[in-house]
Amino acid sequence: MPARYLSFRCSVPWLILLLQALFLTRSFFGFPGVSDSYGLSNSYPEFQDVTHMVIFGFGFFLMVLRRYGFSSTGFNFLLVVLGVQCSMLAEDLLCRTAACSLWSLAKAVVSTTAVVISTGAVLGKANPVQLIVMTLVELIFFHVSRCINSTFLKVPEHLTVMHVHLFGAYFGLALTSRFPEPPPGLDKNRSTPKSELFSVLGTVFVWVFWPSFNSILSESKEAVLNTYLALAVSAVAAFMLSALTSKDGKFRMAHIRSAALAGGVAVSYTAHRIQHPWIAMILGLLGSVITILGSHCLQRCFNPALKLQDTSGVHFTFGLPAVLGAVAAVVLCVVEDGIETQWNELSSLGYIAFYYIGAFCQTISTALITGLITGLILNIKLLKAVHVSKYFDDQFYWEFPHLSVGF
Repeated sequence: MPARYLSFRCSVPWLILLLQALFLTRSFFGFPGVSDSYGLSNSYPEFQDVTHMVIFGFGFFLMVLRRYGFSSTGFNFLLVVLGVQCSMLAEDLLCRTAACSLWSLAKAVVSTTAVVISTGAVLGKANPVQLIVMTLVELIFFHVSRCINSTFLKVPEHLTVMHVHLFGAYFGLALTSRFPEPPPGLDKNRSTPKSELFSVLGTVFVWVFWPSFNSILSESKEAVLNTYLALAVSAVAAFMLSALTSKDGKFRMAHIRSAALAGGVAVSYTAHRIQHPWIAMILGLLGSVITILGSHCLQRCFNPALKLQDTSGVHFTFGLPAVLGAVAAVVLCVVEDGIETQWNELSSLGYIAFYYIGAFCQTISTALITGLITGLILNIKLLKAVHVSKYFDDQFYWEFPHLSVGF
């Protein structure tokens, strides 16, 4: 094996040790102590659900490449456990969190989902050092974006965290645009029946626990009901649309893997305030439609034109449904507040819509700009970028004796 790949031994462990020492030092001198005064005192089961979803669910969800299974699950686990600590530290410094509580820990786990989503866009192209640096930079900018939304645009705190889908997807898209495209003849970036099966297993994990993800911060039972209904409709629609859009009328695992989750993303902003279940069901249906149709349009037209290689399709799996959810949140807010005021205060409704639209635009803009900047940072020589011919391969990072047989 070339020496420049063995040099990760001299960078990754020491980088992790340095970061862990920083987190320990800050927790020793910074956090005043453990507290349960910020809610969630009886919500540890929901917290467990979210942890299972982020580690198990997304870990298997990313196992879509034929020779990148160890890295997909292993790096996801590493980035989550580092990211949760980094997220708590960033929020403490930027938002002045009063104590280390289950509430702050839940926000940290949910916030780290942005990193997991972005990782899907650069899956197989970024090495461990680049992924760790990406995690630190992205979480800092995500919390900056949250602070802008909550301070200047008056977005409720739990909703600012729900911007993880928008931020993670568009940060990842901007990031992957800074990585060179793999050579045309490279076939390691395809899937196999076994890798697709593991990925669908991860999809099922994420699907089952998504109601807890959408409700843990709002502590709303309506959010659980609305999220489940939206997920159920999006999963049914995924099977229907997959058969309708495939050439031979058969189901495609790639469609099911992406579109089954669209409902949970689409209702993430509004699950706590939807009063009529049919609204959540329609959002689930529309989310599945734009995911499957978007996968056709984006992969054939948009991505080649912009030279984007979105490895696991985070744009149409998370980005487009999140945009749909953002539009739905503005419409629902204006309609509900308009009914309450009997449409007498149109100027007030306009300000409310302006704040919501501004928050979503600010989130996407910040994600795109900071993603481009991070992409430029990750490609400096110090971070040992992997050559394009070595993309999508476990052998440079793991002991993998069965690689010659295939995974």
